[in-house]
Formats: sequence, C-alpha cells, structure tokens
Amino acid sequence: MHVRPAAQAIRRAAALGRRLAERWGKAARTLDLLTALSALALMSLDVPGLAAADNSLTGPMAALVLTAGAASLLLRRRAPWLTYGVALFLLGWLHELTLTQFALYSLGRYRGRRAGMLGVVGYVAFAYAMFLLPGWPPHRGETVSEFLSLVVPIGVLAAGVGVAANRQDLVRELEAQRAETDTLHAVQQERARIARDVHDFVGRELTLLSVRSQVLARRASGGPFEEGFEELSETARSAHRMLNEIIVQRGLDGAPTPGLDALPELAERSGRAGSPVELLVAPAAHRLSPLRQAAVHRVVQECLTNAAKHAPGERVTVRVDVVDGRLGIAVRNALPASAPASAPVSSGSGTTGMAERVLAVGGEFSAGVVGGAYEVVACLPAGELA
Repeated sequence: MHVRPAAQAIRRAAALGRRLAERWGKAARTLDLLTALSALALMSLDVPGLAAADNSLTGPMAALVLTAGAASLLLRRRAPWLTYGVALFLLGWLHELTLTQFALYSLGRYRGRRAGMLGVVGYVAFAYAMFLLPGWPPHRGETVSEFLSLVVPIGVLAAGVGVAANRQDLVRELEAQRAETDTLHAVQQERARIARDVHDFVGRELTLLSVRSQVLARRASGGPFEEGFEELSETARSAHRMLNEIIVQRGLDGAPTPGLDALPELAERSGRAGSPVELLVAPAAHRLSPLRQAAVHRVVQECLTNAAKHAPGERVTVRVDVVDGRLGIAVRNALPASAPASAPVSSGSGTTGMAERVLAVGGEFSAGVVGGAYEVVACLPAGELA
C-alpha cells in the first residue's frame, strides 16, 4: 500500500538530484574550485614522503607548493596549457603525477583531441627524461617496463576522458543551437500564419469597404458627398494594395485558420486518439472577431496535440470565456503517472508558437505545472464583439 508513495519519493529525489547536478554543472567556477580541492586532497597524501625524501621540503612548505600547483586548475578552462606547464614542473621537481592527470584531462576537454594528444606525448617524453636522470623515486617505477606501465596509462586515460567530454560538450552545444533554431523557426512560422490571417480577415473587410463606398458614391452621384465616397473607396483599395505588399504571401496550402466552430472537431479527433476533451465555450466567445477566434483555435489545437503526445489517455479540459472585455483560454490536463511531477508535459516549440500568437494581439501567455496538472493559460483583449 506504501509502494507507490515510496516510488514517488524516490523519483522526486532523483529529479531533485538531477536539477542540483545541472545547477552545479552550470557553475563553472564552482566546478573548477572543487576540482582544485580534489587534486590538492590527492596530492596531500604525498606530503610526508615529499618532506622526507630528496626535495628538502618541510611538510608545510610541501603543502604550500602543492596548493599553488592545484590553484592552477582554476585557470584550466581559459589557460589549460598553463596548468599543464605547472604539472610538468611539479613532475620534474617533486615527481608528482597527480596534477598531470588533471592537466591532461583539461587539455583534452577544453582544447580538443589534437591538444590532448600533444599533451600526452610531451608528458611521456618529459617523464621518460626524468626517469633517466638520477633521483627518480623507486615507487614510480624502477625498470622501463614498470615506468611505462605506470606513466603511459595515466596520461592516455586522462586525456582520453577529456577528449570524450569535449565531444559531449560539442554535441550539447549543437543540440542547444538546434533547439534555438527550431524555436526561431516556430516563431517565424507562427508570424507567417498570423500575417496570413490578417491578410484574409482585414483584406476582406477592406474589400467590402471599397465596394460599399463605390455603391454609396453612385447613389450620391451629383451630390455634395460623391467625391468623398469615391475618395474613401480609393483609400480602401490603396490600403488593400499595401496590405498585399507588406504581409507575407501565402503558400499553396494557406487557408485561413479556422475559428471556434472548428473546436468540436478538434475535440472529437482528440477523443478518438485516446485523450477525451471537455469543451466549455462561453456563448459570447462566438461573437469574437475572426482574428481572436483564430488565436483561440491555434492555442487549443496545439494544447490538444501536446496532450495527446505527452499525456495520452488523460482527460483534457478546455475553457474559453469572455469576461469584462477579456478573452480567457485555459487548457488543463493531468500529468501522466510515469512522468515526474516537476516535468512539463510539453517542452517543444509548439508552446513558443502559441505564445507568439497570443502576444501578437496584445495578450498574456503562461504554461506550466499547476496542482499536479499541466495548464496553459492565455488572456487577451476580446476586442469588439459582433
């Protein structure tokens, strides 16, 4: 009976851990500081041996030298070659290999494969030269085979991990750029749809105005208002021509966006797809202008698509109200049981398109998890009702 709450608690803890990891992962300075402290902690294990061996360093002096070396890791993103040089210096003076691992990883991570390979070659060559000189500590390898079995794997593994992390960084950067491009494309598409609808609806009204003015001009033929009606007709035709020149031209499939009359069909299709819809539309909403109705249709259509994709089988409630000159659109659906409560149902570019449509007519838009359900809310001026 307590299995499900326990599972939910585990999922929430895992989600919290992922969010904290992502937050810490974005704090580059924090990670660099933790890396430097980790390297210092590992190198501090050698402090007693360094003080008692061949370097005439006291324990405190050895600790200060190693601290200075570890501090170079704070610059590993901007100047990894500096960290690499400090690591080789400590390798030649104190025969310290730990910092070299961090330096080679930083080279591969922040300068790529070529830098990582050059770093490994330089490190192995320098270490081998130090091995041939007197004073190489026995625990670092007494024979050539022991030396190579210790030194080479350390450098190759550290640089290889760094290069792999560099590739992952490139992939994430490309994915972020692709997501940004998709979002911009969605915004452009939505603006094109809005322009198309403006062209249809406003152009129609301008045509009617021009025709009506011509009729009135003929009726007023010979009267004092004939010239005014003809001028009004010409102004309407000129405005229509300007609209055709400015508004983005429609494609072959550029039918105007449907209005509220098409919402029952959307609800029916969503129900057949497995997501039942409760549609609540205020009677006053049917008196909205075509542009407002197109905005409602666009928001509801995208919400139902997202619900069917990310929360299949969950009931969707669609509410359209007109109160005190404001048009309100609210679409709500429960989160699927298999998804964490903190994850949004829709995270694609469709939300961007909906927001662009609503903002284009001076409205406000929000989308997110509210009370265990995903809710999209849009509020915009209702305009003049027919």
